[in-house]
Amino acid sequence: MTSLVELGWSPYLQAAFAAHQVEHAVPGRVARVDRGALRVLTESGELRVLVSAQIAHDPDPLKAPTVGDWVVLKGGVVVEVLSRKSAIVRGSAGGGDKAQVLAANVDKVFVVCSLEGRFRARRLERLLVLAWQSGASPVVVLTKADIAEDLSGAVEAAEKLVGAGDVVAVSSLTGEGMDAVGSLLVPRETVVLLGPSGAGKSTLANRLGCGEIELQTGEVRGDGKGRHTTTARELVRLPGGALLIDTPGLRALALWDADQAIGDVFEEVEELAATCRFSDCAHHSEPGCAIKAAISAGTLGADRYASFENLRREQRNLAARVDPSERAEERKRHKALEKLARHVHKR
Repeated sequence: MTSLVELGWSPYLQAAFAAHQVEHAVPGRVARVDRGALRVLTESGELRVLVSAQIAHDPDPLKAPTVGDWVVLKGGVVVEVLSRKSAIVRGSAGGGDKAQVLAANVDKVFVVCSLEGRFRARRLERLLVLAWQSGASPVVVLTKADIAEDLSGAVEAAEKLVGAGDVVAVSSLTGEGMDAVGSLLVPRETVVLLGPSGAGKSTLANRLGCGEIELQTGEVRGDGKGRHTTTARELVRLPGGALLIDTPGLRALALWDADQAIGDVFEEVEELAATCRFSDCAHHSEPGCAIKAAISAGTLGADRYASFENLRREQRNLAARVDPSERAEERKRHKALEKLARHVHKR
């Protein structure tokens, strides 16, 4: 039987639980969500429980319990979700107009990318934004190092993107890099695996589990795209005492309220923009634009800046769909850009 402390319980959580003052209640941690029912780990073992009507019908999707959450249980029902210290939040599939919490209360985010084929810097940037936004520490795990076309180049590129985070290249086949990944696992801390289908998340999880866990894995298809082998997010305890959450592959990833995290991932772009001659520089044709100068000098990649602009635009468009006042601001921005374009064209 596993104690709450081994699952990540802390004095802060104890105080939060006590503050709810629910008679005959017990705390537990969500290990899996299945069609409205939850598998929750408690001091008395694993329980299959339901969610109270109040929580189930709450219009705010951020309040729905997810894997990694600490909850208050009474009579086999979740009556409260304790405050989260971190959360992986994305826009929902099919438009991204609603938030979806993928995992909660994680300490590290292992951003898993495959080195099979060419290195996809733009995909990694988007995943890193998601990781930084969560409040947890990102670690880039580059899998299939044994078949990488340019291993050192991929590691160097990833190190430039992750900033203060770690980068580890691994091979689940040969065991390369597994000790380095294992050294990042700390007892009672929670790690979540994020990445596209076919990146090797479940294979990595099985290797870290040393035979004590066995998640389903599958071959990558002939077109290079991964197969969905993980169908649900699940919290498991690793032999060394760390906790791990595996997630299904993220094919379409809509970011949610990620302006600050975009700034963290693209710190050098933000710093350059702050040195432009005009504070409202749109980085198109304005004189004294530090962004344009850096691209011309080769110190800032045009594709890197285009990725930054694309992510910022997505966030503005999301805010415009969700917030009516932001829609009005977005229309004003479009009109200002159109006016500037007409002015430049006439010159």
